Amino acid sequence: MRPISNVIFYIYVMRIVDQDFEVFIDKETIKKRVEEMAAQINADYQELNPLFLSILNGAFVFTADLFRQITIPAEISFIKLKSYRKMESSGKVKELLGLEHNIFNRNIIIVEDIVDTGKTLSHILEEFGELGAKSIEILTMLHKPEASLKPISLKYVGFRIPNKFVVGYGLDYDGYGRNLPDLYKIVE
Repeated sequence: MRPISNVIFYIYVMRIVDQDFEVFIDKETIKKRVEEMAAQINADYQELNPLFLSILNGAFVFTADLFRQITIPAEISFIKLKSYRKMESSGKVKELLGLEHNIFNRNIIIVEDIVDTGKTLSHILEEFGELGAKSIEILTMLHKPEASLKPISLKYVGFRIPNKFVVGYGLDYDGYGRNLPDLYKIVE
């Protein structure tokens, strides 16, 4: 039997707070997918002047990378909601920082880091629907279809992933890990 040459095997495990995480989606794969999504939005929203509403804190890294690739006239703003504590959804959405733009008759693209249960987006869509937006579409970096509790229509999805806890690329574990350029999943 011959040894395999030119192949490097490595497992990179990182400890964050009290949990171990391993690389799940590397930064180059993320970068390529963000570019593809931006190109699709540029094509879909020509001359529509969309307003991107990024949900803080998790979506800020994704939003920054994506928005630099947007070549059409567009505006951006941020709203902050919270529904997670450690690795569990609290099930309650609290608005912490409100909407500063008038969205009446605007084409809105809500930018999320991850859609799992759908409770956060359901809350936002209900509120925005009452404010008279012309259109509201959802753009998310990650979607966990297995975790869905509320049906949400997602127009742009970066990656569909299993119902595993992930961190990095803006997502955190108890406030840590947002700065990691790759996406990590919890080691079971």
